[in-house]
Amino acid sequence: MKFDTPATTNPIDQLKVVGQPVDRVDGPLKTTGTAPYAYEHPVPDAAYGHVIGAAIAKGRITSMDLAQARAAPGVLAIVTADNAGKLEKGEHNTATLLGGPEIQHYHQAIALVVAETFEQARAAAHLVHVEYERGRGAFDLAAEKGSSIKPKPGIGGEADTAVGDFASAFAEAPVQLDATYTTPDQTHVMMEPHASIAKWDGDRLTVWTSNQMVAWGTKDLAKTLGIPKENVHLMSPYIGGGFGGKLFLRADVLLAALGARAAKRPVKVALQRALMINNTTHRPATIQRIRLGAAKDGRLTAIGHESWSGDLPGGEPETAVSQTRLLYAGANRMTSMRLAVLDLPEGNALRAPGEAPGMMALEIAMDEMAEKLGMDPVEFRLLNDTQVDPEHPKRPFSQRHLVECLRKGADHFGWAKRTARPGRSRKGRWLTGLGVAAAFCNNLLMKSAARVRLDHRGILTVETDMTDIGTGSYTVIAQTAAETMGLPLDKVVVRLGDSRFPVSCGSGGQWGGNNSSSGVYAACIKLRQAIAKKAGIDEDDAVFSDGHVTAGSKRMTLAELAGESGLAAEDQIEYGDLAERYQQSTFGAHFVEVAVDAFTGETHVRRMLAVCAAGRILNPKTARSQVIGAMTMGVGAALMEGLHVDKRRGFFVNHDLASYEVPVHADIPHQEVIFLDETDPVSSPLKAKGVGELGICGAAAAVANAIYNASGVRVRDYPVTLDKFIDRLPEAA
Repeated sequence: MKFDTPATTNPIDQLKVVGQPVDRVDGPLKTTGTAPYAYEHPVPDAAYGHVIGAAIAKGRITSMDLAQARAAPGVLAIVTADNAGKLEKGEHNTATLLGGPEIQHYHQAIALVVAETFEQARAAAHLVHVEYERGRGAFDLAAEKGSSIKPKPGIGGEADTAVGDFASAFAEAPVQLDATYTTPDQTHVMMEPHASIAKWDGDRLTVWTSNQMVAWGTKDLAKTLGIPKENVHLMSPYIGGGFGGKLFLRADVLLAALGARAAKRPVKVALQRALMINNTTHRPATIQRIRLGAAKDGRLTAIGHESWSGDLPGGEPETAVSQTRLLYAGANRMTSMRLAVLDLPEGNALRAPGEAPGMMALEIAMDEMAEKLGMDPVEFRLLNDTQVDPEHPKRPFSQRHLVECLRKGADHFGWAKRTARPGRSRKGRWLTGLGVAAAFCNNLLMKSAARVRLDHRGILTVETDMTDIGTGSYTVIAQTAAETMGLPLDKVVVRLGDSRFPVSCGSGGQWGGNNSSSGVYAACIKLRQAIAKKAGIDEDDAVFSDGHVTAGSKRMTLAELAGESGLAAEDQIEYGDLAERYQQSTFGAHFVEVAVDAFTGETHVRRMLAVCAAGRILNPKTARSQVIGAMTMGVGAALMEGLHVDKRRGFFVNHDLASYEVPVHADIPHQEVIFLDETDPVSSPLKAKGVGELGICGAAAAVANAIYNASGVRVRDYPVTLDKFIDRLPEAA
């Protein structure tokens, strides 16, 4: 089904099921512990694998003594690069998943010990003796910034863009800001570890794994092992969080497959937390320089944003300038991305890649510029709104309600009561302040397919390889199918995360809900056509409701039309050139109140508000859950999250949940989410967009701006920990 014009007669617009805050259909399974996650599938006779990670960040293995480990109780096999056979690199992998003899990064997997029990495998792994020749690596972004390179065009577009004459406009601007901001390396720390079970039947491989993109994982696993793609059956029905860390094939999947082949038994592999942080991907650190020039009336005349990040050879940059290309008006513009080659673990997607760290810098810069102009930060943003893509003025936004988000949020949050002068609102030892930031995240259109089957009981089964990473995919897909087919929700069964099913968009980049549901919609429309034809009625006259199809005086149940053999349809959503004709983005506004201890610098976030404009909200309950989760991650990014690099030995020191700090319940105050009542008929037949990542974009900056408003101390180096401003508090207080 091609979608390139707004739908006219659209069953989704009935809003009997879609748009309602229904409970998660998979909720009972998850709350009772009966939803099987990757490591929990009941596979008979499964052995256990323990992964050994490299103890150096750069260099080579000179020897590996396996004798003691092989002789240990219960050991069935040990897999290394020497006996794994020829392995290719998957399309989506920067690092080699099984290292040796060359080592590319710390905790790169170098061996898997397979034993009868997990404890035996772990004990034997400690008996493997490895000798290394340590090489000289690059681990410090600031030190390597000067030798960074211009990256090739990638998912974030061109490395450099320019409109007008930025240099001249900035030099001539009566009000200028030139500031540098830094964001640290961050890790996903999802609850469920990277885990897999692999089982061979002859030359056919079955894997149960925790993976956001089933089709990508299947293709890359087949390519890496050198076997036909049709010989790989990958299943990922339930995922305990991903945040982008499970977009791609990782070491657990590959080593489980290799271990099962070597042991001639099914094998379970789960990465321990330290290996999750150093072995898998992370959000790279950035150094960002932002220059803004404005007329005295507050209109931006020059916008410049440069970003530096690092990755392994062949990697891609953190696209931190992407939102600056689209968010504010300004005739003269310049953005630039540079990539330093670092020998740290692979840098890659983490919730709102590019936009989350980019907004952390841009939205502080906007606050700083508003202060220089003597303007209210909300009014400054309103003044510089644009309804067209600033770099391509002939391309309009499909919908852009940033102004409405800012105004509604300011009114609801009580922004007018804010004390404009920093450090002047105090109650006892607590300095209080309010902060604001715009929210922005692009809406990506991706082809997505599904299959639907209607049986003689009137039950509709939906099958697609779409995944649910805790976002509510099962629920919004069920709602879409129920609405389109005129069925109650309890007559819809959704099956996800299986490579035998039609290929969906998968989960990531907040593209999952809108695109996968649109693919289901397309399949349901095709099924409606088949039902109408069998009923002998005109499709345009058919009304699907309450498990029946009606046309004039003719009324039949879907169950009887399906008959004993049932009816099925398969289709996919395609968008034509919509992405070229319209800029599709989501918008919002974050408002935060904080209290800062005037003597210790301790910061408490007291309340948060997010106002979101993200098309039709398919399920307000699951969407709110996504946004408040993202806001919570924004608090973490603002106040505590950061991987600490040992710049001599090249690894992340705080590679566990004891030392990588994330917000807990006590850190998170009252959170409120308002969804604007908008639909976007250009985006999809559902008139929806993504929303899962919008909630993190700008949230950290709103916290940082509130800290400045409370204390009068500006921190440009995330996270905003008290050691970075405590020495300036006495004079501010």
